[in-house]
Amino acid sequence: MRILVTGGLGFVGRHLSRTLLESGHKVTAVGLRAFPELIDHPDFRYLSADTSRAGPWQAEVQRATAVVNLAGKTIFKRWSPSYKQQIADSRVKTTHNIVEAMEPGQVLLSTSAVGYYGDRGDDILAEDEPPGKDFLAGVSRQWEAAALAAADRRVRVAVMRFGIVMGAGGGAMQKMLPAFRLFVGGPVGKGRQWVPWIHISDLVGAILFLLNHDDAAGVYNLCSPGPARSRDLAAALGRVLNRPSKMPAPSFMLRAIMGEVADVMMASQRAVPRRLMEAGFDFAFPQVESALRDIVEDLGEK
Repeated sequence: MRILVTGGLGFVGRHLSRTLLESGHKVTAVGLRAFPELIDHPDFRYLSADTSRAGPWQAEVQRATAVVNLAGKTIFKRWSPSYKQQIADSRVKTTHNIVEAMEPGQVLLSTSAVGYYGDRGDDILAEDEPPGKDFLAGVSRQWEAAALAAADRRVRVAVMRFGIVMGAGGGAMQKMLPAFRLFVGGPVGKGRQWVPWIHISDLVGAILFLLNHDDAAGVYNLCSPGPARSRDLAAALGRVLNRPSKMPAPSFMLRAIMGEVADVMMASQRAVPRRLMEAGFDFAFPQVESALRDIVEDLGEK
């Protein structure tokens, strides 16, 4: 297949692009970097473009068999009103622009996030649960609606609500490891909140699963079937690294440093991948400690 990946050189995009190339597909990645570290492969191309704006890059959408839409500004920095607009535009406008260029028979796999559900305590969150009411939930609703509109063009659409992605060289682990290395790692806030995580290998595997199953359409939670409380995730990482894991990051300190983003970090989302499991997807890392052990070994820390 000829596959276009927006956000194709981000953490997830790099892993996905390499796996697609290894599987024999032709990949075109689109991103904001003007001079990226390119993937060295004869079937890989890179385009530098702002996908939140219409432009010549949309011709690549029309040439593709399938589009995997991973574009979106990071949420993990302090939000100003202007940056919140960038968070929304990078997701919603990009998706609108992709859909506008699509034609019948194509496939769209478009990212969303478990932030769709808002802060839900101990509720078990399968794909049919209603959305939350905070900023990220609102962005996710618009993001998903923009993607699902492609079905009117006779495009097969699968919306992927990502959990917290864990893997070597980026994602959540890149933010967690420094504190644990310094013996000051621990849970966020009181640690009772549920963290809907997923190993990068399972995430990429799930994307390929949805890409290759012609009946896969609608919304899917892409997260592990074993969500963990923040305190249990921290304890597991401490055991794997042989480091203490009791030093919490107090909520007041997070709010002072991160502002509104701190509420996202302390939100509880006990999401489960019900539709993915019903479709027959097999997770390589369903439990958090085995996932963390694999990642730490990959980093050469043990």
